[in-house]
Amino acid sequence: MKEWAARRRRLTILFTPTSVSWLNQVEIFFNIFTREVVRGDVWASKKELVDQIMYYVKSYNEDAVPFSWNYTGKPLTV
Repeated sequence: MKEWAARRRRLTILFTPTSVSWLNQVEIFFNIFTREVVRGDVWASKKELVDQIMYYVKSYNEDAVPFSWNYTGKPLTV
């Protein structure tokens, strides 16, 4: 891996902790996308799949609202 990365002058590898909020939002989006588009569907062609994905992304973006975060940073109590 290091040798492969060393041969790519334009490659920058960044460490991204899994706890970062924007990453969690991306994971949430892909979870929603999987449930609403991918799971259980069958497409007759690659073009049909791409069209479905692009339609979903366009529709999602038109109605998008930020995710509501309510974590206060305090440990959860039982």
